[in-house]
Amino acid sequence: MALQISATNPEHPALLLELPWQTPLEEWPEEYLVPLPRGISRHVVRYARAGDEVIAVKELAERPALREYQLLRDLDRLAIPAVDALAVVTGRTGASGDPLEPVLITRHLGGSMPYRSMFETTLRPATMHRLMDALAVLLVRLHLAGFAWGDCSLSNTLFRRDAGAYAAYLVDAETGELHQRLSDGQRDYDLDLARVNISGELLDLEASGALHPSVDPIDFGTEICARYRSLWDELTRTSVYPAGKYHYIERRIRRLNDLGFDVAEMQIEHASNGDTVTFVPKVVDAGHHQRQLLRLTGLDAEENQARRLLNDLESWMATQDDYAPGDPLGARPEVLAHRWVREVFRPTVRAVPVELRGAMDPAEIYHELLEHRWYLSERAQHDIGLETAVADYIANILPKARETLQPTAD
Repeated sequence: MALQISATNPEHPALLLELPWQTPLEEWPEEYLVPLPRGISRHVVRYARAGDEVIAVKELAERPALREYQLLRDLDRLAIPAVDALAVVTGRTGASGDPLEPVLITRHLGGSMPYRSMFETTLRPATMHRLMDALAVLLVRLHLAGFAWGDCSLSNTLFRRDAGAYAAYLVDAETGELHQRLSDGQRDYDLDLARVNISGELLDLEASGALHPSVDPIDFGTEICARYRSLWDELTRTSVYPAGKYHYIERRIRRLNDLGFDVAEMQIEHASNGDTVTFVPKVVDAGHHQRQLLRLTGLDAEENQARRLLNDLESWMATQDDYAPGDPLGARPEVLAHRWVREVFRPTVRAVPVELRGAMDPAEIYHELLEHRWYLSERAQHDIGLETAVADYIANILPKARETLQPTAD
């Protein structure tokens, strides 16, 4: 059988042909590989360079490879945080003509970390709580989209910094199933698997001495269930309000927005006696602040980063002479937002030397600078300004943190 490459981009096959497909993945020469830390996997996984991109290459049987490739493309279409599927390579044969397993190729998620790399420095419990929050949000997003994961675990997740919190990305979709809608039983099954898997992974870390002594693996495995149910209830519950109190509905929508979700469709019913109004958010999807920031500025950021940048943008807009909300003669928000990007965001980020940025993307750098400005202003009891904060951050913070800011990977 001839070598076949099924790819999402017509440019990828030409780049991928340069890789040694006639050699088992476990034996690939170092010249093709990128030395990045890997998470635990039941399959052989290696990182390689294809043109200007770093890719993850995973060996597995043809049917699951093609299935996972399609599922990852479906998740991308649904805007679910997951690694990007680039290609499937089939028809591989060794030098002696023996068949080799096909491979699934995904794009390396820049700035991401597998959980074991994060635990090498013994994470504090507060950081672990943020990881559980991120994983709960990811699982809720998957379930809202009708995706049953079938193997939710820390090992099958990558984490990226997101303005002091973390964003979780699905890595392994091999056991997943996409439906129109999930039943409560399907959701509970996924949640119970997550609890068992996470507790087991933390017990393994505890045995190796990499777990903080105050962390109970069983409690943390259970915590994902509580955080998931709390978020799911807020997103899907039916609310009954007194008639005429329509601002209660707006308040509920704002609370959903604060969690990072958009209300795409809603159902409002008046009681027959006219005394109450029932409100049901029929469809909710994540990324409210991401989309708002992208629409206004063209900047693509994680959800918490986007929320922080939007707050700074709004504060800056209020200082502009031509900012007049509701006045048709005032500058439109989009115009002011692009001025903010040009005059504030980009110059501030560019002031940070490239060699000191490590794995931080521009949005994370800007968030860090805003945090440092707040800290210095609190200490000085007055606003010290962004320029002063940038200079102090470069001189006193980044040099000390340089090792921890080096690029990490899955």
